[in-house]
Amino acid sequence: MNKKGMILRTPLIVRFCHWCMVCLFILTALSGLSLFFPSIKLFGLVLGTPQLVRALHPFLGGIVFILLMFMFLKLAHHNIPNKQDILWIKNFKKVIMGKEEGIPIGKYNIGQKFLFWCIMSLILVLFVTGIIMWRQYISDYFPVPIVRIAIFFHSLAAIGLILLAIGHAYMAIWVKGSINGMITGYVSRAWARKNHSAWYEEEMEKSYQAELNAKTESEQNKATAKHDIENDIEHKPI
Repeated sequence: MNKKGMILRTPLIVRFCHWCMVCLFILTALSGLSLFFPSIKLFGLVLGTPQLVRALHPFLGGIVFILLMFMFLKLAHHNIPNKQDILWIKNFKKVIMGKEEGIPIGKYNIGQKFLFWCIMSLILVLFVTGIIMWRQYISDYFPVPIVRIAIFFHSLAAIGLILLAIGHAYMAIWVKGSINGMITGYVSRAWARKNHSAWYEEEMEKSYQAELNAKTESEQNKATAKHDIENDIEHKPI
């Protein structure tokens, strides 16, 4: 891939984590739905027998939780709401119509930030309730009413997370170039300028500063080399 005119949006480690999480989440969601709705047990066949599905589901969910916590550590600071988000909300109609160019948007807009915090909140609920209701190892340590409450909220959080994941996938397809950015890690400058103008300006400033520093360092190295040569000539024995 020719990276000229492109901007790195998502580092390799985050992309790898994201796609691993996506694959495991699909397996976890399908197995969970097959356990919750026995009539669609066909979903669980991706993991094998019902007994195997019941045994693997908690472990898959735990791995998804760990991967999302890693992404939380990497991305949380980009998802803090700020004053620019107010402008995005005020110009929501323009954004929907694809005319967001010129609206100062950081690396993530308020819609993406809202999605981020919802996903992180729901996965936390799923993890805590899943631990409580883990029949094979832990549920016996809790009273039956607590386990029933955990099952109820686990189910609600799971359905909510599945719906958010579907919405997230749809938006990624709708905004052309987003999926390619998550696969390769790079987006075009035109894409960044149109969809995330404030972030684009920050990246261009970093790029300009890096080029300026490199040029200054190069000039200093040349001056140092020239001085060393002149010094060697001056002290060279005749």
